[in-house]
Amino acid sequence: VQLQASGGGLVQAGGSRRLSCAASGFTFALENYAIGWFRQAPGKEREFMSCIKMRDGSTEYADSVKGRSTVSKDSAKNTVYLRLNRLKSEDTAVYYCAAETHCWVMAKSVVDHWGQGTLVTVSS
Repeated sequence: VQLQASGGGLVQAGGSRRLSCAASGFTFALENYAIGWFRQAPGKEREFMSCIKMRDGSTEYADSVKGRSTVSKDSAKNTVYLRLNRLKSEDTAVYYCAAETHCWVMAKSVVDHWGQGTLVTVSS
């Protein structure tokens, strides 16, 4: 299983960024999985952010990012996106994508597969 996160970089406070997660190598069809995003800020624990069920596009968000982020998918490309809006300095973190069977499981920080992270740095 491979989860390839990309799209990180330096962005000014108030700006937006779109992260991508390309998924491959799953034993079962990707539609059987939920793909989501976590982040880990310096000195803090990794936290759940959002998730999308590949079969029906249903989503789940953490309260901390609800309204400022949007998770979406392109099933033809086996890719999930996370758009972050109105970025703040406290959004500076390594963002990881992950795969699980259900979003409600992932929201409890139970994850079957982790991808490598991509760093987003928000400058004030």
